[in-house]
Amino acid sequence: MGTRRRPLKTVTGVSGAVSVYSAAIDPAVSTVASSIEIAKIAEANKFDALFAADLLTFGAQGAIGAQEPLIFLSALSSVTSHVGLIATVTTTFHHPFNLARLFGTLDHISNGRAAWNAVTSSVGEENYGDQELPSPEQRYARATESLEVVNALFDSWRPGSLTPDGRGGAVLDQDLVVPIDYRGRFFTVRGPLNIPILPQRRPVQFQAGQSEGGIELGARFAEVVFTSLPTLEDAVTYTKRIRTRAAEWGRADGLPLIMSSFHATYGASEEEVGRIVREQAEAFDLDAGRVALEDMFGGGVDLSGLPLDRPIPEHLLPDVTSVNRRRGRVEIFGKLARSGKTLRELIIASKDTGHWAVAGTPEQLADAVQERYDAGVLDVISLGGLADPRTRDFLLNGLLPELRRRGIVGDDYVGDTFRANLELPPLPAIPDRSRGR
Repeated sequence: MGTRRRPLKTVTGVSGAVSVYSAAIDPAVSTVASSIEIAKIAEANKFDALFAADLLTFGAQGAIGAQEPLIFLSALSSVTSHVGLIATVTTTFHHPFNLARLFGTLDHISNGRAAWNAVTSSVGEENYGDQELPSPEQRYARATESLEVVNALFDSWRPGSLTPDGRGGAVLDQDLVVPIDYRGRFFTVRGPLNIPILPQRRPVQFQAGQSEGGIELGARFAEVVFTSLPTLEDAVTYTKRIRTRAAEWGRADGLPLIMSSFHATYGASEEEVGRIVREQAEAFDLDAGRVALEDMFGGGVDLSGLPLDRPIPEHLLPDVTSVNRRRGRVEIFGKLARSGKTLRELIIASKDTGHWAVAGTPEQLADAVQERYDAGVLDVISLGGLADPRTRDFLLNGLLPELRRRGIVGDDYVGDTFRANLELPPLPAIPDRSRGR
């Protein structure tokens, strides 16, 4: 018999809906109310996790950032019992001791369902002082130290530090709670962590960022990388690259898992799909899309006045190394532009911000998912649309049942923690640095 393949894991977003604004002025409605309903639907349909995105500035991408992810997901933890909770939090504007305390607390209150999507932020620096955004190299150097510190703090409670006393209480062995004595370029942290040993030992580590620095960080630390891979070719190239580097770091085979966001356009027939795609293209605001595309190129490109149905001239495309923000997106759209796509095509593509976008019937969409799953370049998929009744119906009664019929997606939770449900390999052993031992 062959080795059992890990089923494709499913995630759905629960933050960033503009409904937060109407709820904010309604004294009878909590700003988390609509997300509670989505969380309950997701768990009833055996989604593996809820994902909370974040941005640190107003109006950058809808209402993303309108609620702080950790507090937001803490609220959702109280109305769910199995689904994982992935919070996006930057390393650039937070101290790692605080991050360890925050995520450690979320892991405890959710009984082992916390995950951290570590990012380095490309916006928001104006809200944390009067300095310019640090370079990508500086941001990833700080992120590396942050993850080193946070992991050391989680591991500062050694196995056996807390044991049952036989009467419903616990016995604390203080010799097994040890300082980390970290000294680096950015941080000096003595430790230990003052949050007890976590249900998962460490929250599941996600990471987003596809520049050179992002790939290095993900290869070294991430258990799941959140990617923007618009084509199968992109997915194969990226997966090979990051897993080769991860192996050089001594990581377990198959790490990190690859997570992609699936931007699906659903239809009951090919004719309906074609009509919806045409209508969406005709209704698309090309002027707003041009501005969004300029942002995909790092914000330093002026595309006004260029003809819509011709490619962008090569000399206007930025050198990735000259860009300080979102280099991964710059690489994606630079590649699309150099492939000969017209400005109009690129503007329309910008609405998916470089993510994997497919239009089709549920069966055709399942074919697209299976292609990547079978190629070994898709381990976790983000499926949106639970807030919209039409999309929710196609997703819950079309795509998901089809993927389960094919044996690609599981039909139940398989463990008591998020780490167990993702079927991740064991964490590395904790070095023995106990006091006096």
